[in-house]
Amino acid sequence: MKDLHLIGVDIAKRVFQAHAINGRGETLWTKKLSRPQFERFIREIPATTIAMETCGGAHHWGRVARAVGHEVRLIPPQYVKPYVKRHKSDAIDAAAIAEAATRPGMSFVAVKTEAQQSRSARYRTRDLFVRQRTQLINALRGHLLEFGIALPKGQNSVQPFLRDAKVAVEGEVPQVMKPIAEIYLHQILALTEQINAYERALRKEARENDVMKRMQSMPGIGPITALAVEAFCPPMDDFKRGRNFAAWLGLAPRQNSTGGKLRYGRITKMGQRDIRRLLIIGAMSQIAAARRAPERADPWLLDMLKRKPKLVVGVALANRMARRLWAMLKTGRDYEIQGMAV
Repeated sequence: MKDLHLIGVDIAKRVFQAHAINGRGETLWTKKLSRPQFERFIREIPATTIAMETCGGAHHWGRVARAVGHEVRLIPPQYVKPYVKRHKSDAIDAAAIAEAATRPGMSFVAVKTEAQQSRSARYRTRDLFVRQRTQLINALRGHLLEFGIALPKGQNSVQPFLRDAKVAVEGEVPQVMKPIAEIYLHQILALTEQINAYERALRKEARENDVMKRMQSMPGIGPITALAVEAFCPPMDDFKRGRNFAAWLGLAPRQNSTGGKLRYGRITKMGQRDIRRLLIIGAMSQIAAARRAPERADPWLLDMLKRKPKLVVGVALANRMARRLWAMLKTGRDYEIQGMAV
């Protein structure tokens, strides 16, 4: 293996395809490995570069490979697809991964730590429970409406809804419908308890984690947003400037320029959707606060609200928040209004 330069690996649950190339991009060999064989293979070969797509299990295998001295390059699947020749097989995919990894301008994904992936699982589990609870509430609301019971919408807490629904079930719902409605109420209550438990643990971590505390010093960023940034973002050193971080989140305008003419459109939405959504929600909360108390609002924000639609201003403010967030994490400083480099 003296000429070995890089190994492209197409990973799966049980079957792994490896494609080795030399420094000139020529194929040296290909191997089909089982899961136990692949782990032994990683530990036995000399230190080299291993490239994989960012699919399920890629970060785990990236950590395993790094632990024994390999350099790991994780590539987004959409960047590998242009290098697939014809047809579809594991061997063809592994060859495409190897070729894509050698391109000078290729963008790679940072390998996540176990702590990051644990936070990611916690965030997505809470988000799943919230969506499931919303589905159950909407379903119960629709069923009760069929019996002439219209529960109020837009409540700030699920507790008033549960109270009103319980009263309606006990008094107005036909006897045949009561067991069904009680099942809905039981499921909504159980999910609410799980969500509250997750949020208590999250707030505790947010109080004890210095980085998360620093992020929450910015208006519009709470414990959920801080957890999402900690879970999904690569190190801020990977971004040269705050503008690059905002573009990674998908908050930069789409460009369709030609012939020296600059044409910008809507935001790309090609980045990390969870953090982008949370930043926009935080920005909209700042807009609401600015309208309630304009004397304490940022003059830039008030001026934008006079000239642009509210949602456009919210996205622009989210972009600004992302750039300031990068500066805070890069410099290790708390939020400052004056003199903040973006």
